[in-house]
Amino acid sequence: MSNISGEAIDTLKASVRGRIISPSDADYDEARKVWNATIDRHPALIVRCAGAADVIAALSFAREQGVLVSIRGGSHNIAGSAVSDDALMIDLSALKSVRIDPQAKRAYVEPGALLANFDHEAQAFGLATPLGINSTTGVAGLTLGGGFGWISRKFGVTVDNLVAAEIVTADGTWRRVSAESEPDLFWALRGGGGNFGVVTLFEYRLHELGPQIYGGLVVYPLEQADQVLPKYREFVAQCPDELTVWAVLRLAPPLPFLPEDAHGKPVVVLASCYVGPVENGERALAPVRSFGTPYGEHLGPMPFVAWQKAFDPLLTPGERNYWKSHNFARLDDETFAILTNAVKSLPSPQCEVFIGAMGGQTNRVPVDATAYANRDSIYTINIHGRWSDAAYDETCTKWARDMFNAMTPHAIGSVYVNFLTGEEGDRVRAAYGPNYERLAEVKRRYDPDNLFRSNQNITPSA
Repeated sequence: MSNISGEAIDTLKASVRGRIISPSDADYDEARKVWNATIDRHPALIVRCAGAADVIAALSFAREQGVLVSIRGGSHNIAGSAVSDDALMIDLSALKSVRIDPQAKRAYVEPGALLANFDHEAQAFGLATPLGINSTTGVAGLTLGGGFGWISRKFGVTVDNLVAAEIVTADGTWRRVSAESEPDLFWALRGGGGNFGVVTLFEYRLHELGPQIYGGLVVYPLEQADQVLPKYREFVAQCPDELTVWAVLRLAPPLPFLPEDAHGKPVVVLASCYVGPVENGERALAPVRSFGTPYGEHLGPMPFVAWQKAFDPLLTPGERNYWKSHNFARLDDETFAILTNAVKSLPSPQCEVFIGAMGGQTNRVPVDATAYANRDSIYTINIHGRWSDAAYDETCTKWARDMFNAMTPHAIGSVYVNFLTGEEGDRVRAAYGPNYERLAEVKRRYDPDNLFRSNQNITPSA
């Protein structure tokens, strides 16, 4: 931004209520950090917004000065789209308000809020909406990409529960959008990522749930995968919507319910969340305990907010991460063999693969009802390369890519946009399938100059 005058920057500082952070400030390096430590980019300026007015001012500055814009919410995105070199970062991380209307069963959420903030407020009233599986994830980025988690089989993906949003578009106009007001833009926001503007408030539908659910972990030795995974497949196919069971293949963490000699060994972890009557949970999950001879298990009633944080220790910020992901209509034995063999030779003890079982309500919504298009995906497999030392970048990345390539013939070709890395722009069309052309047309109407392109970009239609 060397060609921008100090006077212009001073004018920007005078026009915002929040704070402007520049490379000369002591906290600049901390302010530009994101969850994924492989992302090391240097924005020209960071506008830590205090409200919608600051967003409008920041966008006006970006347009006038012709600079790239990036948008930071929870900064958990694997591709690191919150930060770009020489760009103006619109930092929404200070906007964490979550307001619950328990009578109307509505949540009003600012874009800097994390899943933990949302759950804390909503569960005080025994209410919830489908979010993700890591409580430090940002609500905004999760939602704009579609969003799914432990209760999606019962209540749909996150955007199925988005009622309205307040957004500032590329021309600086504030808009409240819903199914009745600017419905095309509202449609595009429900899965189209950060391509259409800066959302300053989300309104969600809430559902009665908790505060107690039944769930937990059953941990099997990887040597039993040949019997456990086919039984898992058969069981998940007939699960009620109230029950979600995901499979995680990794090295066993030092969990207190596992024998010490199992720590660090390859395992198949079946993670279950049952949101029916708690007293029915033990019976609903009984089959999961009988797929083999487990190392150990930890099942029982627990607070929903605790379950939402259960995987946080495995996903702490500051580690190096590289993901590859596929969607599947079914899991065949060949796919199980690929997964099992890959976990026998992990390049880092933090690497893992998870099988996210979708189905239920996520598949009952028409593909064109929202921008999120993955309505035929029954399973999402995310290959999660994770390590600490940059010296292992090539090894861990290759491990993930090799497994991804081996599974490609068995997948359906689509992908969850929030799991795309920064190098996978060529897969954006696959993420949206038949909805892509409509998204490109909405992009043309609301962001014809592609101001919002620091993302999994949808190019404006000609």
